[in-house]
Amino acid sequence: MAKSIDSKVLFITTSPRTPEKMIPEIELLAKHFEGQKWNTQTQTEFMERLRNENFFNGSGDNDPAFSARDRINRAPKALGFVLLEPTIKLTEAGKLLISAKRKEEVFLRQLLKFQIPSPYHRTSEKAATFCVKPYLEILRLVHTLGTLKFDELMIFGLQLTDYRNFDAIVGKIEQFRIEREKAAKNYREFRHRCQQNELLEIYRAELSRGDTATRESRIASAKKFLQTKAGNMHDYADACIRYLRATGLVSVSHVGRSLSILPEKRLDVEFILKNVPREPVFADDKEAYLGYLCNPALPALLTDDRGALVQKIAAENPSAKITDATPLAQLKETLDDLLLAKKEQIIRSQVERIKDYKEYDDIQNTFAQIEENKLYDPSLILEWNVWRGMTMLDGGDIKANLKFDDFGKPMSTAQGNMADIVCDYGDFGVTVEVTMASGQRQYEMEGEPVSRHLAKLKKETGKEAYCLFVAPTINEACVAHFYGLHNLNISYYGGKSVIVPLPLHIFKKMLEDSFRASHTPDAAQVRSFFEYSRTAAAEAKSEQDWYNKISARALDWLG
Repeated sequence: MAKSIDSKVLFITTSPRTPEKMIPEIELLAKHFEGQKWNTQTQTEFMERLRNENFFNGSGDNDPAFSARDRINRAPKALGFVLLEPTIKLTEAGKLLISAKRKEEVFLRQLLKFQIPSPYHRTSEKAATFCVKPYLEILRLVHTLGTLKFDELMIFGLQLTDYRNFDAIVGKIEQFRIEREKAAKNYREFRHRCQQNELLEIYRAELSRGDTATRESRIASAKKFLQTKAGNMHDYADACIRYLRATGLVSVSHVGRSLSILPEKRLDVEFILKNVPREPVFADDKEAYLGYLCNPALPALLTDDRGALVQKIAAENPSAKITDATPLAQLKETLDDLLLAKKEQIIRSQVERIKDYKEYDDIQNTFAQIEENKLYDPSLILEWNVWRGMTMLDGGDIKANLKFDDFGKPMSTAQGNMADIVCDYGDFGVTVEVTMASGQRQYEMEGEPVSRHLAKLKKETGKEAYCLFVAPTINEACVAHFYGLHNLNISYYGGKSVIVPLPLHIFKKMLEDSFRASHTPDAAQVRSFFEYSRTAAAEAKSEQDWYNKISARALDWLG
């Protein structure tokens, strides 16, 4: 059944928020439900299975069937990875997404085919005139303008509902940039005024007839209506950036909150913009549309051209042995292997610099930017920067489970089936969990997964293991939960769990102490810190008493 769209701005898939999250979920769906009807029963059963998986973060308790539809009917279906009619089926594109060593190209092809209108997405009379492939046109916008800031995408780029209005949108952004320079000292006020003016124009008809009730609030208020629409635009822009980033074609400046084409990918992007048709196809022919959408070989990319592939391989490894008889598939695999090896070498070089304390100032400055809310994706950068901090802190083998792009830059956070960071110290290990969440949400999101990931490491290594939990602030419920786990012998979690929660400012002080020390802290000092937490928990009068003691110890952990 087609989804009816009422939107006056670009409709972007927002679930899951991070595209990589859908990979284990569609694999689970296919494994247990392929060939069955997608109905309330199977949706509920899917959520029951999903809640028991290590990679799942959330609850889905209130309405399991709705939660299942929210996860599968949006991006996985819209991007052609799953079919839900007449029965559940993983498409060839979906199978490739699961099996491919590098997922970027799979995401890219499917995003380039996403279009409105389509047999999946019909527009209502209330909607704007849609004739667009959203990701294709936003990629064109980034290429045309050189860089595209988050605010420019949110306020103007999302108005690109018809590709024939492309030049007009470019003109609006260029004018916005001119006016922005005049208002540089009061940018927030200027941005708010610009967005309000655009919203008043976009929703002029609704405002004039008083049609201002929203799904979130039935109270008809123009102010509330515009606030809701502004929030929706923010969510769409955020999702658009995250999905484009998954293609490996764009770079995200977290400080400047902007997108740009990676220089090494410029020819690939120019090939796409020249050869991928802008007009939506098969909008009224579902069978033909699905044949096109679910075909993992469409549309053609520069990497499908044999000459271009050979050239790319030669650039990475001039001595690579290639003959005219080498199959195209083998050439692609060779290029994938070379890019993976190059990325691993880049990361190894980064680690060497970090261990030599050459990145100390940058690491501390990045933490300061996170605390001051100056970065585009603070959750991702916090996870990456804590990995850098742990690498610098001591001599262990520190592995980040986040995804890096081909150039060693953080691309997406760790999947939910593993700890954010795993540290190997020889005869023991440490998991490190990182979150930007605060308040009760921190406990709801992180409490159980943190202990589960620690148990997983204990089981896999057969060694003692501890956990460090880092967040800008620590919620009291997390303190109580982790304190209790110190003293509870739970076999499901591998016995008693030593999980130490530390606010970011204390972790920064630990890094400073390591930097100033006359020697590199060793594994024995790391272990001593966690063992102190175990002893303190056994002797403490309460969870707050324990938390105060471990916080004090962390502030002088090398003393």
